[in-house]
Amino acid sequence: MQHGVGRRKESVARVYLRDGKGEIMVNGKPAREFFGAFLSVEDHLNRHLMTPFYVTGTVGRYDVRARVNGGGTTGQLEALRLGIARALVEATPEFKKPLKDAGLLTRDARAVERKKYGRRKARKKEQYSKR
Repeated sequence: MQHGVGRRKESVARVYLRDGKGEIMVNGKPAREFFGAFLSVEDHLNRHLMTPFYVTGTVGRYDVRARVNGGGTTGQLEALRLGIARALVEATPEFKKPLKDAGLLTRDARAVERKKYGRRKARKKEQYSKR
């Protein structure tokens, strides 16, 4: 069993891969059900979650068990994708090059900027009044 941890924004995903039929379980539920309330689930699952498998040509070869917590749906999906990519590299080191070339092994460090004192938001200022 291979293991990988993915992070994005405030989300953390612990991913476990084992040989199987391509079943993806997130927090004990199928991925479609877990991310079910998310708009256009099929599109997001195929574009984000399955990308590491498409790049490495291992669709349907591994079962995924993941524990995800923190953040929102997009952060969780992208954290899960990074965790899957890292676990695939642990399973087969030859996958590192194609996954790296596809940008799937890079941790996206962007996070919400903190709100500053005297500002409405992180950067938005009060409206200037000439008179």
